[in-house]
This record gives sequence, C-alpha cells and structure tokens, in this order.
Amino acid sequence: MDITIAILKLAADGAKKTQIVYGANLNSTIANKYLIRLEEKELIEQKGNMFITTDKGRSYREMASELDIR
Repeated sequence: MDITIAILKLAADGAKKTQIVYGANLNSTIANKYLIRLEEKELIEQKGNMFITTDKGRSYREMASELDIR
C-alpha cells in the first residue's frame, strides 16, 4: 500500500515514469506492474508520457492515508 500511495502522490500533478521510479525507489519492472494495475483500477491515467492521478486516485490516497497504521 505504501508504494501505491507514493505513486499516487508523485503523479498528483503529473509525473514521468522516470520520476515515479526514482521518487518511489522502485526499479522499472516493478514500477511498470504498479502503473498497469493503477491504470486498470482507474486510479491514474497516462497522457502522453505523463502519469496523472485521477479523482478516484486522490480519494483513494486520502482514505488510505487516514487508515495508515504505524
């Protein structure tokens, strides 16, 4: 869940895949898997070479942050 939240946060204002890979501390293969899954769930969308968090993704991120138990 932490990776998902990190990706949604990085893509809030739009981010390239490279920015997401470095920002979330992932390798390219893992990032691809997360990006595909997040697109399938309509939490992010790709416009050109940018990934952008959708409204649904923002809501998900807010709810997940509220449930963060540490």
